[in-house]
Amino acid sequence: MVRFITAALIALLLSACGDSSPGPLAGTWQATGVVPMKATFRDGETEALGIIEKVGYKVDGKSVIVTYKDGLMKGSAVRFVFVNPTTMQAMGMTYRKVGG
Repeated sequence: MVRFITAALIALLLSACGDSSPGPLAGTWQATGVVPMKATFRDGETEALGIIEKVGYKVDGKSVIVTYKDGLMKGSAVRFVFVNPTTMQAMGMTYRKVGG
């Protein structure tokens, strides 16, 4: 019983700490649509239009949910859905990977 509880606590702690990696979002993407812009996703942060914000990431199937921890979008979450490894869609825009 003690081993089970210890294992469960360790798993819980590891999962709570695992939201800083952007996973397949890592790198720089060029958006097309209403606001053509570049967005860069790094461990624990994202940068777009010269604004760097702290974020958390959650990989969910063929998408990544980005939750903003500060800045103008604090508390908001955006789902980026992958069409293929170099194309994704979010907020009415299509993004194409342009850098690693």
